[in-house]
Amino acid sequence: MRFSTIFARSLLVASSSKSVSGFFFSNGRSSVSTNRSFFQQSSKRATRTPSTTTLHATETSMAEKVLQNPQYPPDWPYSVEDFMRQDETDDSIFYEPSRLCYHIDDAAVAALTDYYEKNLEDGDDVLDICSSWVSHYPKEWKGGNVVGLGMNEYELSQNKQLSSFVVKDLNKEPVLPFEDSSFDKVTCVVSIDYLNKPKDIFNEIGRVLRPGGVCMLAMSNRCFPTKAFRIWLQTSDLEHVFIVGSFYHYSGLFEPASCDDISPNPGRSDPLYIVKAVAK
Repeated sequence: MRFSTIFARSLLVASSSKSVSGFFFSNGRSSVSTNRSFFQQSSKRATRTPSTTTLHATETSMAEKVLQNPQYPPDWPYSVEDFMRQDETDDSIFYEPSRLCYHIDDAAVAALTDYYEKNLEDGDDVLDICSSWVSHYPKEWKGGNVVGLGMNEYELSQNKQLSSFVVKDLNKEPVLPFEDSSFDKVTCVVSIDYLNKPKDIFNEIGRVLRPGGVCMLAMSNRCFPTKAFRIWLQTSDLEHVFIVGSFYHYSGLFEPASCDDISPNPGRSDPLYIVKAVAK
């Protein structure tokens, strides 16, 4: 089934149902494999999810069109079940081992750094959520107060671009420990799908951003599937863009979201999409 048909149907179902998951889980795509060998939690690097559709070269512009005129349902359409995960054990156990590696390939990393070079200004105060040992900011960039918030203390301590860091599990307490209007930018790299209380998180992002500040969320098709929330595993790259755009929308704290497709070599390397919005 072509995505245009799937997308139109998803909007129709979302408009008439309390949960969009019923459509996403029965739209003809195969369900996520539960094979234990695939979901080995000892994996050092995030893997591609089997149900995620990577856009072909001729389709890459479609990602940017998804948020040009989205028709969101009037009320929050997601259910609690949409954000359940296969592994609901304490996240501190999973993130305890330090993973000093990239979770997207080198071409995607270079594309992300180049994007930040164009969109970060010297002196910007930046919060990097779900941060790690590297934030992929340009080496020449001179940030102001650059704070990393993540789960692994050793990884964060190795990030030389941070002014400071906070170790915190946002799934236990989805509150950012910062004053209102503290940052000019918020970034997050291939991790938004691990935050299982997105409504609270986007409210918090909107709160800590200064008016006119920008949240830039980098997304690919890699994840630790046992820790990604359910609806993410059952939807495609384009639907991920729509879902994250809706998170901004329902907070009421942002201007309409948009998507920049910065995939460096469509079909030959990891795709990369920036879903961003400006704080009101």
